[in-house]
Amino acid sequence: MSNPTPDAVEGQFTLLTAVARYDVLRTRDALAAPDEDGEDGEDATASADPATAPLTRAEALEVLALSEVIARKATYGRQLSVRSARRAGASWSQIGAALGTSKQAAWEAHNRWIDGQAKQEGNPGHWGWDERDLSAARTLAGEPDEGNEGNEENKGNEEDRA
Repeated sequence: MSNPTPDAVEGQFTLLTAVARYDVLRTRDALAAPDEDGEDGEDATASADPATAPLTRAEALEVLALSEVIARKATYGRQLSVRSARRAGASWSQIGAALGTSKQAAWEAHNRWIDGQAKQEGNPGHWGWDERDLSAARTLAGEPDEGNEGNEENKGNEEDRA
């Protein structure tokens, strides 16, 4: 792969295999002696141990592409988990706390993700959401200031008031 791009690499790896490949290359890069690259940055010294040989230009570019793929796949997985948390009754305050952010920031990121899913409808190789899916996702997301009726914390408060 001479000049990898995230779009080209994404279809070749799952999150786990992308992380594994990234880890192999980053470890080798960390163990390589500094400045052992050839003049053109391609092949390192021929006598170098393959496990600690400096990365070639193609491998260094692959690391960059893999890092973007990992970020994309992790973000997608995170938003699926946010949707699961909402379905299970979590409030946006609880979700924000679990993500280390505010409820508003968590809600906004999730809604950007929903918008992105809607844009994927009809794109080859992607699952997009039709209007029904989009409506259901927006309903589940609600608003950041709304309580979530399924929330255990809210159930306890309602029982206390009864």
